[in-house]
Amino acid sequence: MLAARATAPQHQRPLLPSKPLQIPNPNPNSGLSLRSARVPRLLSSLKSTPLSSSTEAAAPLQTPAQTRVDILSESLPFIQRFRGKTIVVKYGGAAMKSPALQSSVINDLVLLSCVGLRPVLVHGGGPEINSWLLRLGHQPQFHNGLRVTDALTMEVVEMVLVGKVNKSLVSLINVAGATAVGLCGKDARLLTARPAPDAVALGFVGEVARVDPTILRPILADGHIPVIASVAADEGGQGYNVNADTAAGEIAAAVGAEKLILLTDVAGILEDRNDPGSLVKEIDIGGVRRMVEKGKVAGGMIPKVNCCVRSLAQGVRTASIIDGRVPHSLLLEILTDEGAGTMIKG
Repeated sequence: MLAARATAPQHQRPLLPSKPLQIPNPNPNSGLSLRSARVPRLLSSLKSTPLSSSTEAAAPLQTPAQTRVDILSESLPFIQRFRGKTIVVKYGGAAMKSPALQSSVINDLVLLSCVGLRPVLVHGGGPEINSWLLRLGHQPQFHNGLRVTDALTMEVVEMVLVGKVNKSLVSLINVAGATAVGLCGKDARLLTARPAPDAVALGFVGEVARVDPTILRPILADGHIPVIASVAADEGGQGYNVNADTAAGEIAAAVGAEKLILLTDVAGILEDRNDPGSLVKEIDIGGVRRMVEKGKVAGGMIPKVNCCVRSLAQGVRTASIIDGRVPHSLLLEILTDEGAGTMIKG
C-alpha cells in the first residue's frame, strides 16, 4: 500500500536523522520548489513538542557516524518495499548537462542497485546532438517540439546517442562500482519503431510499435544496469529517432516495472504553472486528465503526462515526473515519503 505524501516545508534537507540536529538550508538562494525528504517520526514528534533548556543540555551530541546510521535505518522500509523491483528511469535535461547532477544520478543508480533494486536507465541526449550537428554545419530544426530528423541528422543522432552518450554513461556507472550494459533499441529487437504520424514534416522520427524485453531479463537478473539509447529500427532496418520519454514508458510496461521515473527540468506538475510552490505531489489518472482538459497541464508537459498515463494503463504501478535539478532526486523519490516531484497513480 502506497503511503500518501504529506505536505512538508520547502528547502528542508533530505533524509534527516532521527535525533535533533540543527541543519542549515543547503541552498537558501535557490528559486526551485524543493521538497524535503521524509521526516523521521521521532524527530517529527520532538519538533512538535519544544524541548526545555535542561533537556537540550542533556541531549548527547550527534556524531557523523550516528547520523549515517540513522539515515540508513530510516531508509530500511523503503529498501524492503522496492527490493527486487524494476525501476525505469528516463535520464535527460539539466541532470545530463551538469557534471555535478550527472554524478548524483549515477551514484543514486549504483546505490539503488547495491541495495537490491533493478534500475533501467533510458536516455536521450539532445544538447549533445545539437552540438555535433552544428560542428558539421547542419542547423538543428524542430517541428512542434520534435527534432526534424533527415538522413544526415539520423546518422548524427545514432552516432552521438549510441556511440558517445551511451558508452560514457556505461563507463561512469562501471567506475562508480556497478556493472552497466549499453544497448539501444536496435539491439536484440528491443524496440521496433514505426514512422511518426507527421513523418512528412519530421522525417525519421519514430514511435514505438513493439517492445521485446527478452534481452533485458538476464541482464537484470544478474544484477547489472541496462543503459538504453532511444534509437530504434523498423521492420526493414531503417533507423528512427524515438522520444526517450516514450521509449522509457513502453520499456517500463514491457518489463513490468514497479515505477517509471522521468527526470525533468521542472519541479513536477504544478496546479498553477506560474507558481512553483503549487506542486501537485500525488494525483491519479483521472485527476491528471482533468488538469489537461482545464489547460493546467500544457506544452512540453503534455507528452510526459501522456507517457506516464500510458505506462500506468499497461500495468506500471506508479509513474513520477521529478525535478532532476535537485541533487539525489532519485533517492528522494524512491526512499522517502515526500518524493521529488509528482507521483501519478493508476
